[in-house]
Amino acid sequence: MQLREETAEDWWEVEALFDLSFAPGREALSSYRLRDGVDPVAELCLVARDDDGILAGAIRYWPVRIDAHAALLLGPIAVHPTRQGEGLGGFLIRESVARAKELGIARVLLVGDAPYYGRHGFSKLTEVEMPPPTNPDRVLGLGDWEGVAGQVTRAG
Repeated sequence: MQLREETAEDWWEVEALFDLSFAPGREALSSYRLRDGVDPVAELCLVARDDDGILAGAIRYWPVRIDAHAALLLGPIAVHPTRQGEGLGGFLIRESVARAKELGIARVLLVGDAPYYGRHGFSKLTEVEMPPPTNPDRVLGLGDWEGVAGQVTRAG
């Protein structure tokens, strides 16, 4: 599997993968309001392609704020249905989180399933609130969250 930064040429194919992987109306979710008008963190938006160049998975990150604290919002992340069960999602998470640490990023949050993301070090954030109607049990974080509390807002 070849892992590299997403390029402008990948954009439509990655969007098609996200459409395939998520329910219709995914862009109506509150997490998408945090992305409106904000550029993703290009160094952490990664695509995984097999040796034939076929897109197998993708992950994106976006800057957000919680009061005076900066963080990254992980998502979306998707693995093509024909490649699921191969550990590719975990690989994308591990590699991108390692790159985020190299960039000096202190904290990452996401909205997702605790049993899956817990395997990758994420845990429930009880003091951090995503915009409604997000289920608070699905707000998870990784990194240094001590003293960070409040509503997640758009960066910039």
